[in-house]
Amino acid sequence: MKKEQKKVEIVNRKASFEYYFREEYEAGIVLTGTEIKSIREGNANLKEAYCVFKDNELYVRNMFIAEYKYGTIHNHDPKRIRKLLLKKRELKKLRRRVQEKGFTIVPYKLYLSERGLAKLTIMLSQGKKAYDKREAIKERDNKRDLDRLKKMYR
Repeated sequence: MKKEQKKVEIVNRKASFEYYFREEYEAGIVLTGTEIKSIREGNANLKEAYCVFKDNELYVRNMFIAEYKYGTIHNHDPKRIRKLLLKKRELKKLRRRVQEKGFTIVPYKLYLSERGLAKLTIMLSQGKKAYDKREAIKERDNKRDLDRLKKMYR
């Protein structure tokens, strides 16, 4: 009998406001024991995280995973650099696209798979300009107003 796992999903909401998403990739992460335990408790944050290439490998930096509260002196560093696991074909494609002007790789969602492995959804994205952000705010406000009107006339 398998123990029921609670669903852990940590999303970088600010990323969709700051970037246009072009492509989505699912990557595994190299973690230590206390890191995965902390993620299972939901103690992670992607707000300031970003991805960089180093020696033909992709790494995520500034991803905060809180120290495990039952950890010993061997607990992990909360903001250490973590390696992402992707296929070589995907890495080559991402590297080529990042070298183009304006593209970046943004960590969007951290979750646990059915097998209990931590996966990170990364997005190949382009940054939005200030006027695009104002447009997004305007659209969001208009949608909220329409939803309120629909709810009122039901």
